[in-house]
Amino acid sequence: MTGEERAAFADFVVGRGQALQRTAFLLTGDWALAEDLVQTALARAYPRWDRILRDDPEAYVRRILVNTWASWWRRRWRGEVPTGELPEHAGHDEYAGLDRRSAVQTALSRLPRRQRAIVVLRYHEDMTETQVAHALGISVGTVKSQTSKALVKLRGDTALTGYGR
Repeated sequence: MTGEERAAFADFVVGRGQALQRTAFLLTGDWALAEDLVQTALARAYPRWDRILRDDPEAYVRRILVNTWASWWRRRWRGEVPTGELPEHAGHDEYAGLDRRSAVQTALSRLPRRQRAIVVLRYHEDMTETQVAHALGISVGTVKSQTSKALVKLRGDTALTGYGR
């Protein structure tokens, strides 16, 4: 890699690093895991940067980010997590103390991984349906149908009750 390509990579990381971090957080729900995800995506992009630079670096890195998260998600154990205390109330009271951001994160975490990725890219990253389809390697029709299904689930999610639905 030439010095110019290394400089372009560094500029990309400085310019887009925070946006990638926010996207990774919305996917993972955990800041530390989001940092690891961004670092892994950038480490995978670096050796190919000369080729990526000629195309669309942001879309390419974002696709690495989403695909890496998906592979981590598939491998993660989803069993029970023990807790020392039981909740005092069931139902909507569970979310009474959560702020809007936490409520959105909780609702997003309940979506299937593809729907979650589509919603994050479509509405947080403000990408078009075509851009999302390209980034995820799926058809525009799949983006449309999965977005519709995800929005129905989000509208009915108890975590978002009382947040201007």
